[in-house]
Amino acid sequence: MLVVLAGLPGTGKTTVARLVAAELRAAHIRIDSIDAAFLRAGAAGGERHGIAVYGAAQAVAEDTLRAGTPVVADAVNAVQVARDAWSNVAARAGAPACFVELVCSDPAEHRRRVDGRALDLEGLPELSWADVQARTYDPWQEARLVVDTASADASACASQVLEHLRSDPVGRTAI
Repeated sequence: MLVVLAGLPGTGKTTVARLVAAELRAAHIRIDSIDAAFLRAGAAGGERHGIAVYGAAQAVAEDTLRAGTPVVADAVNAVQVARDAWSNVAARAGAPACFVELVCSDPAEHRRRVDGRALDLEGLPELSWADVQARTYDPWQEARLVVDTASADASACASQVLEHLRSDPVGRTAI
């Protein structure tokens, strides 16, 4: 199974992804970790860099799925082409896919999180609230679970994702 967690920076993706991956005994593939490694290795930033980072994450996810290990992908996935690529990874690996969009409906709380977050990855530049607000975010085309993290803790959000996976709402193999 491929679980794709998406959402703007500061919505809690990584925290929830870690909890969901632990419960599923899944690999946690975090775009920010790959991005930071590319930057530390001297890769230039920009659009082509971002495409390469997503491509690397998706290649690792596909190999991991083919080996029979579930994957929790942790990335903004702001554009439709990125979401389509994850769907293609799951299809090629013969694995069901579930998309989860994390949102923080309280702008003040979201900003507090972005402004107060301590980066845990060497080489990754800090994001400002203005960076988050300026980000392009395509409307969703595919079915997804939307989890609002504004007033729920990460454990409750992870439980909501896991319950959704267990309910098998679209014919996926239940966990």
